[in-house]
Amino acid sequence: MAEEEVVLLSVWPSYYGMRVNIALEEKGINYEFKEEPEVPGKSPLLRQMNPIHKKVPVLIHNGRPICESLIILEYIDEIWSHKSPLLPSNPYQRSQARFWADYMDKKVFPSARRIWMSKGEEQESAKEEFMEGLKVLEGELGEKSYFGGETMGFIDVSLVPMSSWFYALGTCANFRLEAECPILVNWAKRCMQKESVSKSLPDPHKIYDLVLQIRKWHGID
Repeated sequence: MAEEEVVLLSVWPSYYGMRVNIALEEKGINYEFKEEPEVPGKSPLLRQMNPIHKKVPVLIHNGRPICESLIILEYIDEIWSHKSPLLPSNPYQRSQARFWADYMDKKVFPSARRIWMSKGEEQESAKEEFMEGLKVLEGELGEKSYFGGETMGFIDVSLVPMSSWFYALGTCANFRLEAECPILVNWAKRCMQKESVSKSLPDPHKIYDLVLQIRKWHGID
């Protein structure tokens, strides 16, 4: 059987891309990471593989592209279903995992971006929305080790990349997540003990340095 070709197009600070990194590592899939420019120049390969949105991440499997991070996670889980399943086998539990991942993308991640791309009242509003979203997720996590129970799954892989941004967000908006959301912070530390996560997430201080550069470029500070 010919060896599969798996390529991930992304940028190192993208929490959407980190999701895919973690899933591939968790499944033990050999893949090539191709870095796009941090300031999107839309490389010819990216324009070819994602002509509609021209955004990362894009997974290229044997020459065929799959776009949008949550869709990519489900694709990875279906293609390599025999290795470390991410989604539950129960249909209802699968629907709930998809619901919470969708909640992150619609509620939590957009407010995080607003925090580091704003200041003053707008930033305060974004911070309140971000914290509200995280506390809802804390309620869903409860006393479980992971969102799905005893093993890391779809919801964990979808959310944990945001933890690499916690330091930058808290420093920009003057809050400490350890005090505000201790359950979630402890969960993130638990996830970081897994090699698939620790090798996929960048240094939080490197993220913060990038945020400072972007804020300067946009004249925010």
